[in-house]
Amino acid sequence: MSEGKAKTNACPICRRPVDPAFSPFCSKRCADIDLNRWLTGVYAVPVTEEEDEDGERPREPGQET
Repeated sequence: MSEGKAKTNACPICRRPVDPAFSPFCSKRCADIDLNRWLTGVYAVPVTEEEDEDGERPREPGQET
């Protein structure tokens, strides 16, 4: 096994052994808890808005062109 990543067989919600039917969780309950966390915004990917889609910095209010 590689040293950087060790495979764990624990549910990320409650740390019980993983059930293959609900992998990587141990039960439907833990899978639903995780889904709810994503849907309510508990988990979020951090974003920095340094540039707009066209590659320019967004203008501050009151800033002249």
